Amino acid sequence: MAIFTGAATALITPFTEDLKVNYNKLEELVDYQIDNGIDALVICGTTGEASTLSEDEHLECIRVATKRANKRVPIIAGTGSNCTETAKYLSREACKAGADALLVVTPYYNKATQRGLFEHYSEIASAVDAPIVLYNVPGRTGCNITGDTILKILQNVDNVVGIKEASGNITQVAEIMKRVDCNIDLYSGNDDQVLPVLSLGGKGVISVMSNLLPKEMHDLVYRFLEGDPRGSLDIQLKYFDVMKSLFCEVNPIPVKAAMNLMGFDVGSLRRPLTYMEPENIEKLKRDMKTVGLI
Repeated sequence: MAIFTGAATALITPFTEDLKVNYNKLEELVDYQIDNGIDALVICGTTGEASTLSEDEHLECIRVATKRANKRVPIIAGTGSNCTETAKYLSREACKAGADALLVVTPYYNKATQRGLFEHYSEIASAVDAPIVLYNVPGRTGCNITGDTILKILQNVDNVVGIKEASGNITQVAEIMKRVDCNIDLYSGNDDQVLPVLSLGGKGVISVMSNLLPKEMHDLVYRFLEGDPRGSLDIQLKYFDVMKSLFCEVNPIPVKAAMNLMGFDVGSLRRPLTYMEPENIEKLKRDMKTVGLI
């Protein structure tokens, strides 16, 4: 059974004015997402600025979100690292904190060979009982996981059950699904490619856009799965320009700006991330106004 079907929000991490984690606001965001129909939440992923959180903050965010969600939706904890031992530690601790599943990105900076990726994921999976979603985003990590390696992992590791595919390469997505005979839960990692991924057997999206529009991203997926591809396409195209604007600078710079424009008051970003360039935020505002977000 899939961890979730539909849309999961890659939730931002809100900060106070002095850039401490705003746990009260995090609870508010969890409630907002669930009250508006989201299907799952990813805590401490890329969008959650996990790379600038201390391990204590990282795990506390998972604890707070899990407690607040109270089993209303699955909580998927980002626990990836470019150090296998660190990823194992974070994965074990996230499970203790109540996470229902784990999202584990491919190693970054030091990268890995395909053999190294197999060993990396095998060791992490052996350290926990929770289901694991692989996260392939070579544009950020410099490391791409191939269909052959995914197949080998599935053949040897019981609790790897899904993949967030954010390569942006639809041909690669098709090759993966062909190689594994569709025996993996596939999620789009790109909001502007949800419909193509669903057409290749995807179960949904792990979304940045749904920070703003959880119901609409849920509906985008479910209309397709329930036999209304045109209705799904209408949603995809309606918000297409906003989706692009949310990636006109590195994620999560634009989505935090967008949330603040909508009045969520989620604070700024930890360095090295900084404010949007003026011309980019003006375009973001125009695109958001066009679809009634502000």
